[in-house]
Amino acid sequence: MPGPAFLRGERVELRTIEREDVEFLQRLVDDPKVWPDIGSATPTNGPREEEWVESLGEDGAKVRFLVCVDGDPVGTIGLDLNETWGVGELGYMIAPEAWGNGYCTDAVRTVARYAFEERRLHKVAAAVYDYNAGSRRVLEKAGFAEEGVHREEAFVGGEYRDVIRYGLLADELSEPSANEGEAGDGR
Repeated sequence: MPGPAFLRGERVELRTIEREDVEFLQRLVDDPKVWPDIGSATPTNGPREEEWVESLGEDGAKVRFLVCVDGDPVGTIGLDLNETWGVGELGYMIAPEAWGNGYCTDAVRTVARYAFEERRLHKVAAAVYDYNAGSRRVLEKAGFAEEGVHREEAFVGGEYRDVIRYGLLADELSEPSANEGEAGDGR
């Protein structure tokens, strides 16, 4: 059972990650449709995932949430904080069966709002592989702007890929439109 809701978006709740979530998290991070997009090339077993869950909260500069819909987990989202600079680095993954419903876009907006309103950050940044159109669309729908390309920065799927850097300033966060969540909404 996911932990208590900490933040609520339009479609999702962002809850604390608990030991009981290890099985879901392991399945998510080891899913062949997910792990290449998150820069992971090593399978994760239950004990390793449990260690990761147990380590949460030890570093106040990292905030991690379970993305849930009606109390059921559909993914994770996190923010690594650099409070000296006023910047947070965003990362997320959503289970493939939940893609296309606007959950990730809502989670990104919700975490960005939290970063700006509660953590007093000035900017939230994210990086995606050039081929990940769904993730790029999520960021763009939330108001993120493409800031640069790190050419052939990552080795993914047997080839070097560009990493696209996105950024969102506090006054640029976009609100949801009436047609979000339709097919093609991305991850």
